[in-house]
Amino acid sequence: MITPGDQPPRGGCYHAAVSSSPLREQLDRYADLLLSVGVNLQPGQKLIFRTTTEALELSRLIVEKAYRMGSPYVEVIWGDEGVVRARFLHAPDDSFSIVPEHVARRMVELASEGAASLAVLADDPHNLVGTDPKRMATYLRHWRPLMKPYYDVSMSDGIAWSGAAAASPAWARLVFPGLPEEEAVAKLWDAIFTAVRLDADDPVAAWRAHTDSLRAKKDVLNAKRYAALRFRAPGTDLRVGLADGHQWDGGSSRTPAGVEFVANMPTEEVFTAPHRERVDGVVRASKPLAYQGTVIEGLELVFERGVVTKAVAAKGQAALDNVLNSDEGARRLGEVALVPASSRIARMGLLFYETLFDENAACHLALGQGYAMTLRDGQRLSPEERLAAGLNQSLTHVDFMTGSAEMDVDGELPSGELEPVMRAGEWVL
Repeated sequence: MITPGDQPPRGGCYHAAVSSSPLREQLDRYADLLLSVGVNLQPGQKLIFRTTTEALELSRLIVEKAYRMGSPYVEVIWGDEGVVRARFLHAPDDSFSIVPEHVARRMVELASEGAASLAVLADDPHNLVGTDPKRMATYLRHWRPLMKPYYDVSMSDGIAWSGAAAASPAWARLVFPGLPEEEAVAKLWDAIFTAVRLDADDPVAAWRAHTDSLRAKKDVLNAKRYAALRFRAPGTDLRVGLADGHQWDGGSSRTPAGVEFVANMPTEEVFTAPHRERVDGVVRASKPLAYQGTVIEGLELVFERGVVTKAVAAKGQAALDNVLNSDEGARRLGEVALVPASSRIARMGLLFYETLFDENAACHLALGQGYAMTLRDGQRLSPEERLAAGLNQSLTHVDFMTGSAEMDVDGELPSGELEPVMRAGEWVL
């Protein structure tokens, strides 16, 4: 499950003429879905809306619809990848401790008032290739502490939040290499719309049925009370102990006020909390990981008593090192998620280079912060109580994909007995 985001979103500067096209009609339906199902915006509720210049038409639709739904105020936080690249390529080395503090303060303030939060991503996974990774590491080291109060609220489902995506030329060229730009962008939009079930006659009803299906999976897993999960695949032999009092989550979530929302659109996973000290073995990523404008490939991690003791990547080693060196908790797991190899995203047969999509095509793990709602009564527990239960704490949360049609997953009962959960990437539980 991806987090609400490490930094203001980034985007390019391409604007498609869609105001009177079939795409415009789909964007209109998409905006409705993100507001009514994603964050489930309530009358009188403010909205934090982080978006990109790449998604200008979609963003305008979302803002208009939010006001029509009764929001008294939409705080729009724009980003642009060209602007971001210019800074990380040309700004002075000693300037990356300068971060947009006003943005963090405003997001924290609005979250404390109960605002919903929606982010639309259109990232170029290679946007920061050729820049010094130390610059991003410095930036995040100063940005994340400012955002911690926001992360604490959102990652415990204290507010309704959701992440979604928009197509961009740079991203589309990577997903569909060799196609003319316009065709690639159109195909990426089609893939996004399919992923979020806009191809259904009634997308809202389709999402209700889908979240019900995920809820049934997590109910079965919660009844099992596994002590650990064991993963086996080429290059992977890993035991992931589960946190004391863990509970499985997935599909829709609820705020303390009972508002139902879907944090990631798309989503195909059920997930829970690993115990931060009970992970042992080796795991090999099954897909590249796009992280902060770079791509990490050939990722392999060795865990001993919960800690990453060896980490190698065929490509992007410096970016991987920056992830692991974020803080002490970045070398431990905060999430374990199960996704069938036949999920809606996997069936597309595409590598998206975007975690929001790729994590929903495969089982995955996340380094860093765990989610409070993956502990029983976790929203009411103190940080110290969560830590004592085994929930990891960190200022980062980075998902990486491990699953495939070659992966077997076993559940380890408290007695030590193993029983199959997945075989060849599919549910058998």
